[in-house]
Amino acid sequence: MCDYSLHAVASRPAKAGETLITTTFRGAGTRGFAAKTEPEVAVCLLPGTELAFADAVAYDDDWGWKKSTTVRVARFRKVEPDVSYRHHDAIEFPDGSTVLVTQLRKGQRATVLQLPIRAQVPERSTKATTPAEAHETEAASAVGKQ
Repeated sequence: MCDYSLHAVASRPAKAGETLITTTFRGAGTRGFAAKTEPEVAVCLLPGTELAFADAVAYDDDWGWKKSTTVRVARFRKVEPDVSYRHHDAIEFPDGSTVLVTQLRKGQRATVLQLPIRAQVPERSTKATTPAEAHETEAASAVGKQ
């Protein structure tokens, strides 16, 4: 859920509707998201989490230049997961461009609009492998429809 660079930092999953701030975590030397009330705890996002920033997103590019966009919405993504020496947490803008979370300028506020559906509903297998399991699945479905 959180980038490898935040493994030494206390963390918790994001909650729909909460407001996060971008911050640099002590001892990690990298930026990420935290709740205003818990600035030392990294808030981890699942890929697909939708964010709305209070202002246009501002970040530092690969060369350290300060940049900003006119965009205020983004979706959390993991990029280059097979490259072990790079940061993987990123936000993706509606045009498909991405910015690493560690490049986001400190102090920006973002509200978690929506968590990915798989984070909200536990996965259930509806495939039964035996007749008894098929009967249990049908019975459970019938109870749920009443």
